[in-house]
Amino acid sequence: MNIGQQFSLQDQVAIITGAGRGIGRAIALAYAEAGAKVVCAARSLDAVTAVAEQARQFGGQALAVTCDVNDEAQLDQLVARTLQEFGRINLLVNNAGGAGPNDPLQTTAEDFNAVLHFNVTTAYVLSSKCAPHMRQAGDGAIINISSSASRYAQKHFSAYGSAKAALNQMTRLLAADFAPQIRVNAIAPGAILTDALAPFLDEEASEKMIGLTPLKRMGMPNDIAMAALYLAAPAARWITGKILEVDGGAESSTWPY
Repeated sequence: MNIGQQFSLQDQVAIITGAGRGIGRAIALAYAEAGAKVVCAARSLDAVTAVAEQARQFGGQALAVTCDVNDEAQLDQLVARTLQEFGRINLLVNNAGGAGPNDPLQTTAEDFNAVLHFNVTTAYVLSSKCAPHMRQAGDGAIINISSSASRYAQKHFSAYGSAKAALNQMTRLLAADFAPQIRVNAIAPGAILTDALAPFLDEEASEKMIGLTPLKRMGMPNDIAMAALYLAAPAARWITGKILEVDGGAESSTWPY
């Protein structure tokens, strides 16, 4: 067994949404270092251009594409640009998503549906657009970025937690639909220190979250990137329909408020 080959993505073509910062950026760079040709997609062209430039420093190819995943026409363009540039699609990371805390007494149906669309529908649509090309390439892997909020019972996350729980079940169902050629898995991160989380944290809140985490530290984007590398690589070829929890061991909410 060649361990290096088991974790190699040499010549694989990977689309990563939300690749301009945080977890998406870390995954794009990890895939590039593992040998993949990466397509970095996000709403900010400046951000993904910078990530693509960093990815090329590993000696491979990278493409920056402006894409708002809420716009299906832009998803079509993302797939078309990838095929035009690289001729195939092997890997997809549905990382774009997110939502802040919500008060259910103040959250309208429109607000709730928007969270579901951003976190679930967009991943469903892009997966369905990429899957035929993955099959044409021979095989493929889809990784959905979920959240520990999908399983914690905690205040203020009825919209986001529900959306990520739906994403988890969609992962299991698409894994059944797309097997055996395409593997579909998800990662459920715990508290990851990103630009999205930072505005909610001061020193006291950070210390409380760390105290509630068995491994006694915040997660970093690279912690999720390594999990995403594993699920995309040959090493995980017998894994599909699973939710990988990367949360420092927390079995209940670490939200400090």
